[in-house]
Amino acid sequence: MSVMIEDGLFDRFPVQAVYAMHNWPAMKLGTVGINPGPTMTAADRITIEITGRGGHGAHPYQTVDSVLVAAHIITAVQSIVSRSVRAIDSAVASLCAMQVGDPGAMSVIPGKATLVGTVRTFNPVVQDMVERRLSELCSAVVLGFGATATVNFERIYQAMINSAHEALFAAGVAESIVGGEQVVRDLDPSMGAEDFSFMLQVKPGAYLRIGQGSAGALLHSSRYDFNDEILPLGAALHAGLVE
Repeated sequence: MSVMIEDGLFDRFPVQAVYAMHNWPAMKLGTVGINPGPTMTAADRITIEITGRGGHGAHPYQTVDSVLVAAHIITAVQSIVSRSVRAIDSAVASLCAMQVGDPGAMSVIPGKATLVGTVRTFNPVVQDMVERRLSELCSAVVLGFGATATVNFERIYQAMINSAHEALFAAGVAESIVGGEQVVRDLDPSMGAEDFSFMLQVKPGAYLRIGQGSAGALLHSSRYDFNDEILPLGAALHAGLVE
């Protein structure tokens, strides 16, 4: 969406406000959830490249073990949120992939390791702090083992912030369609991310979530079953916002 905006989307098609919605298995079928303010997080990609010195598994004293260094970094990174982020703020730092060595080479200590993960934050100040602490921790850990590391912190998606007026307006439209009891006006923010955030950076608007009931699998699962029963509700919400 950022490319669309850079390409002049809103210059070619001027709008007063923008709205989007997403099916949500954590909510009951036919309900609508929304909240003003932070709704989804910024999503950043972290890549940590560790360089040690490879060698024979029978002679580890001759190496700088990148597997060991990576393990200590994985553990240390978990302290960022628990010990550097205020409890009243929200952040997630997850290392989700590790590439090192060869399963077929049981006695080879590899010289390089790569860790990949994601950081999620709502507040740019917290985002900056997590990036700084990540770099500091990795530098300190590898120094202790005689290795080196590079940390690449890529800012992919911005935090998605519903503007207050449009969120209240959308909630009112939803109430007119499904009734007040079926609308959750203070839905908890999600630590997921959404590229609709780029549109909300330049236009006021809001992001709604439509309850579809439990699908038996989480979002983005290969076994997720979209509930077609909510399609008329989604269409009605879009039409209601326009009307």
